[in-house]
Amino acid sequence: MQSAETVLGVLRERGRRGRSCEELYRQLFNPQLYLLAYGRLYSNHGAMTPGTSRETVDGMSLGKIGRVIDALRHERFRWSPARRIHIPKKNGTRRPLGLPSWTDKLVAEVVRLLLEAYYEPTFRDASHGFRPGRGCHTALRKVADTWQGTTWFIEGDIADCFGSLDHDVMMTRLAANIHDGRFLRLIRHMLQAGYLEDWIFNATLSGCPQGGVASPILSNIYLDRLDVFVETVLIPEYTRGGSRKPNREYHRTYYAMRRARERGDLATFRALRQRLRSLPSSDPRDPGYRRLRYIRYADDILFGFAGPKAEAEQIKARLAQFLHEDLKLELSPDKTLITHARTQAARFLGYEITVQHSSTKVTNRRRSVNGVIRLRVPIPVVKAYCTRYLDRGKPVHRSNLFAAPDRDIIRTYGAEYRGIVQYYLLASDVFRLARLRWVMETSLLKTLAGKHRSTVATMARRYKAKVDTPVGPRTCLQVITERPGRKPLVARFGGIPLRRQRTALVIDKSMTRTVVRRKELISRLLAGRCEICGETDDIVVHHVRSLADLTDRRQPHPAWVTVMVKKRRKTLVVCRDCHTTIHASG
Repeated sequence: MQSAETVLGVLRERGRRGRSCEELYRQLFNPQLYLLAYGRLYSNHGAMTPGTSRETVDGMSLGKIGRVIDALRHERFRWSPARRIHIPKKNGTRRPLGLPSWTDKLVAEVVRLLLEAYYEPTFRDASHGFRPGRGCHTALRKVADTWQGTTWFIEGDIADCFGSLDHDVMMTRLAANIHDGRFLRLIRHMLQAGYLEDWIFNATLSGCPQGGVASPILSNIYLDRLDVFVETVLIPEYTRGGSRKPNREYHRTYYAMRRARERGDLATFRALRQRLRSLPSSDPRDPGYRRLRYIRYADDILFGFAGPKAEAEQIKARLAQFLHEDLKLELSPDKTLITHARTQAARFLGYEITVQHSSTKVTNRRRSVNGVIRLRVPIPVVKAYCTRYLDRGKPVHRSNLFAAPDRDIIRTYGAEYRGIVQYYLLASDVFRLARLRWVMETSLLKTLAGKHRSTVATMARRYKAKVDTPVGPRTCLQVITERPGRKPLVARFGGIPLRRQRTALVIDKSMTRTVVRRKELISRLLAGRCEICGETDDIVVHHVRSLADLTDRRQPHPAWVTVMVKKRRKTLVVCRDCHTTIHASG
């Protein structure tokens, strides 16, 4: 039996060489892939969320893997309809989300591992969504570093992308490289499994399963055709010329300035130098120079074009035509915009993107910001985040946290603030988040004061601290919990310098790695011994959502709780009898 690392490595090499895949379905019989998939999924919060049945990750075992493989081997495996719920979106509407059963998640993760290992080497460099080692920041840094001189931004947004992917187009794309009828049928059945909403079955005639484990890789495979079209057709067609023609007026003024300096006419020299800095050194309307650049994150598309607006309109029309005719997708008319890069700001991945222009900003005798990309924090975003902690325009406490320990209150606020700040560290005006910091800090202090029936000033004095940062000490609020023989627990709010970090990097979770390391839980499961009674027959894994749910129990703790708390693990490898006893004890 080949290891999971070997299987994925072979597929990765076949994809890199452009060779087709035969007998891919047989790889689904390898238990090592299911153990790898289980190790990647069990810690996710959704692993304990049931789908249309009550099945969750709790009770996972080697026997379950064997039953799934047996069903796949005899082609008896059937995907279950997902349970559909709706979650709110920023624009006030609601996004559908599917909740598959645990077995479907497990099999879909194995399918995703196989597809990603094969297709990842074939994807284009312009794609940054749902890919190992890439994310929002890699896309934004690519724009900031290489899109200088852009005149127009073309913002593209595909309407209901995940829900509109055409199944026939998807299967045609897969069949071009995967020559395995059984594997392709499995994928088609997954796409057509349907969903239950208010316990009424609905067929899925198009789209990837919303919330499905394999949906991101399938969408990347589907939209790779768009990347190929842009890079092989649009970019060559709208890119020409090595550099712009020199601006004659600029050079006439430059030589006149030199002559004035040589004859000692300083007044004329200063006037000509001032005029020189208001002129472009090259011809901005040069018909022989065009540049088209492209970046995509999932269904968010951005073009940067140096050329006339009429040609930008043509690019937008060509994009819409290709999506409609080849991919059966439509651009959202409200979100597909052509934006002038110097006078307006394009929105991409939560940032505002503009092109700077200033004749007065001079570094080393050169205008240093002209044509340079600038990333900004949108003011509406700052206001929206602040609104969560305001009531009638003032910071307000959160009464739902009164029952939590002070450490957990500070940790909750700190995690929320840290996530926002770290995402916007690429912005040149990240200092605008100082307003958010004040609002959240005041809300945090009011929450602590309300809990202890004290004042904000008293809470600030009690928890105020200073931490060292690369740019000097910063004030924060923190709680340190000492633990004998162990590293103390530190809960902190703030302490992050609001300064731009050009190398800030937040990437998507890496799903395929060069080295596949076995999780500690998998080693415990393979050991095959109950961690309560020591039995070796019929071993399963008991899961809980949080250790806090166990420590809140009244004393005395059952034996299994004591073992889990001592191990500091949300999992416990037990025999079937002990697992039944655990659930019977509530």
